[in-house]
Amino acid sequence: MSKAIRQSVTFRATPHEVYEMLMDSRKHAAFTGAEASISRKVGGRVSAYDGYATGTIVALESDSRIVQTWRADDWPPDRVSRVTYRLVAVEGGTRLSFTQSGVPDEYYESTKQGWIDYYWTPMKALLNKG
Repeated sequence: MSKAIRQSVTFRATPHEVYEMLMDSRKHAAFTGAEASISRKVGGRVSAYDGYATGTIVALESDSRIVQTWRADDWPPDRVSRVTYRLVAVEGGTRLSFTQSGVPDEYYESTKQGWIDYYWTPMKALLNKG
């Protein structure tokens, strides 16, 4: 069985700045503190957190939407989820709406908390420095 994670977070930054944090390998590495390699082409590969998370780019809409397959290296080998980031300009910044479907039940809670601890919190800290 699998579950879906839905989260929403607001950043004091433009949609372009948030998009670049997620799509630019160097900027991604800057907020995670770990190596990242992120293709900017549909069908291209994604690797984050020193290879802990891997996937493929499914769809891109510049500064507004990113869709990727995604899996953690400690998940069963046949389990792959789908993540969607939607970026919308709001007063004072950008609202990121996040969905991850296909998360294995036994990894749901740790994955859900992982996005908060390892993505949204350090992204906010870096974006709010400016």
